[in-house]
Amino acid sequence: MVLDTPRRRATALSTRPELALIPLTFIVATGLWELIVRVFGVPAFILPPPSAILEALIMQLQQPIFWRHLAVTTQETLIGFLIGVAVALVLGTAISQLRLLEKTIMPFVVAFQTIPKVALAPLFVVWFGFGMTSKIVMAAVISFFPMLVNVIEGLRSADPAQVEMLRSFGAKRGQIFRMVRVPNAMPFFMAGLDIGIVFAILGAVVGEFIGAQEGLGYLLLQTNYNFDIAGMFAVLIVLSAMGIIAHALLSFVRRKLAFWGPQEQVIGA
Repeated sequence: MVLDTPRRRATALSTRPELALIPLTFIVATGLWELIVRVFGVPAFILPPPSAILEALIMQLQQPIFWRHLAVTTQETLIGFLIGVAVALVLGTAISQLRLLEKTIMPFVVAFQTIPKVALAPLFVVWFGFGMTSKIVMAAVISFFPMLVNVIEGLRSADPAQVEMLRSFGAKRGQIFRMVRVPNAMPFFMAGLDIGIVFAILGAVVGEFIGAQEGLGYLLLQTNYNFDIAGMFAVLIVLSAMGIIAHALLSFVRRKLAFWGPQEQVIGA
């Protein structure tokens, strides 16, 4: 039986109450923010009201230079993300199959990961210059580790019973890897991609804080220097939207390509 529209909406809200709670929370929070700023007369250079931030966002979106900054940050993010993922896939696959390699390399990888990445930004500028390359390297470095961990964990989480069964039928190591380990690791791969793309955005913006002439990180600094706090919030909203869109796209792909597997064990899922 086909449900009418109001009944379908009621059913959807009963099964997924967040569809109503998320916009309701946003409306209440921004309404309180606007009310508090206006009632207590908070200066705009300290905390602008949401209405002023919306005006600043609309003004930014109408300027061609803003889209240039957005394009630069997006390009740095995507290139750095792809590089980080490629290196993590190769290294993670090798480490998952060779225990000696893990014992040899992982201490260095973990030690490098503990270094605050912001501290590396000046070094990357010295090595790779003030152009886009240093920002791409920063994005790649930050997105690398979560992908590496998920690749290793995913390839090692194959069911031992399935592996033993294939071995009993004479399957070779490559066949076991292709038929059992890779399908089992797909949810982990997708979770690593999901985390890595958000980290790549962070890395590109951090890289643009030092010596950049364009990009959303550079624009964020310019608004800060000019005490344009509403403009800063507008840029932050755009960065947040980039992360949400990337997360939504990868979540959609994960549901389509890696819908099986123990999601509760996936790192970062």
